[in-house]
Amino acid sequence: MSDQILAPSDIRLVAGDAPDRDAAIRAAGAILVESGAVTPAYVEAMIEREGSVSTFMGNFLAIPHGTNEAKGEIQRSALSFVRYDEPIAWGSEEVRFVVGIAGIEDEHLEILSKIAIIFSDDDEVQKLLSAPDAAAIAAILAEVNE
Repeated sequence: MSDQILAPSDIRLVAGDAPDRDAAIRAAGAILVESGAVTPAYVEAMIEREGSVSTFMGNFLAIPHGTNEAKGEIQRSALSFVRYDEPIAWGSEEVRFVVGIAGIEDEHLEILSKIAIIFSDDDEVQKLLSAPDAAAIAAILAEVNE
């Protein structure tokens, strides 16, 4: 378990794609559970939220997160990061990055802001697409831990 918001151990690079959007959300959620950030019930709330509001953000990014009712399932603020080599259909959009987020109180807003700034820069997105390993991705996303 780590006190970092995004530890290198919570970053996965996946050859290919996910079978579907829900499988990608479950994969991101499983990392949050493994890291001790959330309970398994939070992952189900991530699926529930996606059913009502898409978490697609643009630039191949989706940031699934739980419902407000699932806030009690969060043990600590954290991110999981999954990069897929092949795009996943996310509604009518394509996603290559699935960033699971869990935030204590309003910490998720600050974390979301940092992720949004990085992903609004096309050069940074290209760096993330071409990063060779989890350590390189962690370095690009280092400011989420500050």
